[in-house]
Amino acid sequence: MKNTLMVLAVAAALGFSGMGHAALSKDQRKAENDRIKSEYKAAKDRCDGLKKNAKDICMAEAKGAQKVAKAELEAKDKGTAKAQANVAKAKAEADYSVAKEKCDDLSGNAKDVCKKDAKAAYTRAKSDAKVAQVSKEAGKDAREKVAEARKDAREDTRQAEYKAARERCDSMAGDAKDRCINDVKARYGK
Repeated sequence: MKNTLMVLAVAAALGFSGMGHAALSKDQRKAENDRIKSEYKAAKDRCDGLKKNAKDICMAEAKGAQKVAKAELEAKDKGTAKAQANVAKAKAEADYSVAKEKCDDLSGNAKDVCKKDAKAAYTRAKSDAKVAQVSKEAGKDAREKVAEARKDAREDTRQAEYKAARERCDSMAGDAKDRCINDVKARYGK
């Protein structure tokens, strides 16, 4: 499924690069929507034979692929920077949803760390999408807007990474935990 998402990402990137915007006809849009629905149904049907968390992961992958495909269709139709950023955000959300489901196979602190790491990756991907959108939309004051978006993205990512690193310390006890927390605070300036 991850390979499918990567192929879609590359195809979308190639589709957007250097191409002029041409809105889809009503028939083209309907055909694409039908294709997305049938691919989702087929993916969902593949999940039916699975049990427990494996089924949850499979369903998250199917739903994620559907959301990404819909966002790509919208971007192909509109051709705006915002629509393209929405594709990146849909991919981030799909990856995050699958990662959270995979974390459910773990327990205790390992599960908590897994979820924090997934959240940090999600935050980073969303922030990157926002920076890309701002840089494409920005006009004459592009540098200032892009710099501000990058600053916000770095701060959001840093905060999420701090929480993940702090969560790793919870698996420790006593002096080791105190040292870990102090190291994390020093590293992230808290």
